[in-house]
Amino acid sequence: MRYIYFILSFFTLLIFPSCQREWKPGMPLAKESINIGVLHISDPFAESSGYAYAHQIGIFEMQRILGLQDHQIQYRINVDYSGPENAESAIRELIARGVNILIATSWGYMDAVEKLAPEFPDVIFAHASGYRNNETNFTNYFGRVYQARYLSGIIAGLKSQTNNIGYVAAWGKENSEVTGGINAFAMGVEMVNPEARVYVKVTHSWFDPMGETLAARELISMGCDVIAQHVDTANPQIEAERAGVWGIGYNTDMTNEAPNAVLTSVLWNWGAYYIFLVQSVIDGSFTTEPWYGSLTDGIIGLSPINRAVQLDDEVIRILEEERRRIETGMFDVFDGVMETNDGRSIGRMGSRLSNNDIQFGIDWYYRTVNEL
Repeated sequence: MRYIYFILSFFTLLIFPSCQREWKPGMPLAKESINIGVLHISDPFAESSGYAYAHQIGIFEMQRILGLQDHQIQYRINVDYSGPENAESAIRELIARGVNILIATSWGYMDAVEKLAPEFPDVIFAHASGYRNNETNFTNYFGRVYQARYLSGIIAGLKSQTNNIGYVAAWGKENSEVTGGINAFAMGVEMVNPEARVYVKVTHSWFDPMGETLAARELISMGCDVIAQHVDTANPQIEAERAGVWGIGYNTDMTNEAPNAVLTSVLWNWGAYYIFLVQSVIDGSFTTEPWYGSLTDGIIGLSPINRAVQLDDEVIRILEEERRRIETGMFDVFDGVMETNDGRSIGRMGSRLSNNDIQFGIDWYYRTVNEL
């Protein structure tokens, strides 16, 4: 009898393909069936640099490389993260439009994604910079941006004449992503300029254009002649340009906004991950294991040195030497023993901080860092 049942089941699937089980994350999905929804914190189509624009450049690169059509990617822009209900509403709207991959580009969307992922098991949720995931359809992704921060600190340290370097930061020691970048930057500065100090002004927001402007002005007024940043807009670089000091941009190359100030910019090349993600869905290899890229993967890097800036060959030599050490694994910034600005020691000789410590456990400032 069971053989008759098997034969009948087989012919049922041939005659009525709709009876086959529906697609679930981890199964192959035809490229033509891909439907992506993207949440942006601001309007990437109206900006020429900054956080949302960097993500959008990555989406465009993925679309071009994988050959997706425009109608296969839908957007919700200016999605405020002040309350999870804003992101939740935007996500539900995109899912109602039929998306099967939901890309949430901002830290502030994490609560909404975690809540909705179990409710929609046939949608893949990918969240940038967070620390939560599940075993079926919710993953997170980020990169070792501290590696590029360290390299940019070398340039800042060599260009500063006052030995006062400013850093406009979205958050203070409560956020390991931001604080780790500050510390890595300070280590790069110290490597070439032990006398320099890094002064941090916190805006308490990822995206606060006016707050970023005012923070940069305060740092410049106290004698900082290089302004770095971990905030979303180019406003700190614009202020550096107006004041006639140097700048280190972030997210995308900010020389368009500050052509005479920006030395280089710490870049996010998000396309490296978006290509990986969507291709894994197409070929059925998707997993929810968090993705943590590096200089070697190409997700982070530095923009070309500004042609308007005169850097001698020694600067280039040091940069390339340190880049090679990182890319070959000889060095990864948070190696050995590091002294904090409150007199403690972090790490051990001959070892390096774990990925978990780097991503979630840096709640201290390096010895040359001062928060205003």
